[in-house]
Amino acid sequence: MSIPAKPKASPEAPFEAPPEGSITCSVQGAILLIAINRPAKRNGFTPTMLRELGQAYTRLDDDPALRVGVLHALGAHFTAGLDLPSFAPLMRNGEKAIPMGLVDPLDLGMPSYRRRTKPMVVAVKGITYTLGIELMLAADIVVAADDCRFSQLEVKRGIMATGGATLRMAERAGMGNAMLHLLTGDEFGSSEALRLNFVQKVVPAGDELMHALQIAQLIGAQAPLAVVATRQNVQKGREQGPLVAMADLMAVQQRLSNSADAAEGVASFVEKRPALFTGR
Repeated sequence: MSIPAKPKASPEAPFEAPPEGSITCSVQGAILLIAINRPAKRNGFTPTMLRELGQAYTRLDDDPALRVGVLHALGAHFTAGLDLPSFAPLMRNGEKAIPMGLVDPLDLGMPSYRRRTKPMVVAVKGITYTLGIELMLAADIVVAADDCRFSQLEVKRGIMATGGATLRMAERAGMGNAMLHLLTGDEFGSSEALRLNFVQKVVPAGDELMHALQIAQLIGAQAPLAVVATRQNVQKGREQGPLVAMADLMAVQQRLSNSADAAEGVASFVEKRPALFTGR
């Protein structure tokens, strides 16, 4: 499959971020670009930012014109993780920064939160600590700049990673590799993240967003119903086991085969032209 032309670059700073930071969104065709915007503080997440991130993920799922999301960051770094002083009161009270009913960006399947259905591609760069790793592990595809500095350092702060790292690191890399980084809180680079299957591509710093957008364009050109169904079947197999996922195959394939997109797929094949899918 050919790679699309170089996508239009995202603006580096749509507007000056408020002190508590923000999540800014823009649309390129069927792609929702979601930008972490607090570069003066290495994009450290405040409760406001996490709430806005949940709102952005919910917008992606709810807007039928959007087919795929790209999460990236403004400035030199992806994120230094949670701004602990602003989150400490919530942690002590067992409260969540994201209102119930929204899509959970960490996709943990928590009660009262929605799970994302559409694909998410993440472009990471520079410092990518704690929450940054958990956000990319919760996504579908990750493109990393070659200057990334990763660390799941909660044990150095007297707390535990609760955004999925304790589950997904071991799933991707095996228990020993997960323990190496979770229990030491050490810093590692992009080549190690690639070895551990935490990221899928490593590219020169500055090119990570372009590559993420190229991947998103390829996904966005496919049949939306089939993309969602494929992603959900993979997820079900991973979380509930292959036998549970296999039980869905025939029924889902029958539903997809009766869609307008499946008819378009056949017609485009016969007519030797690109398919124009509508998500119906």
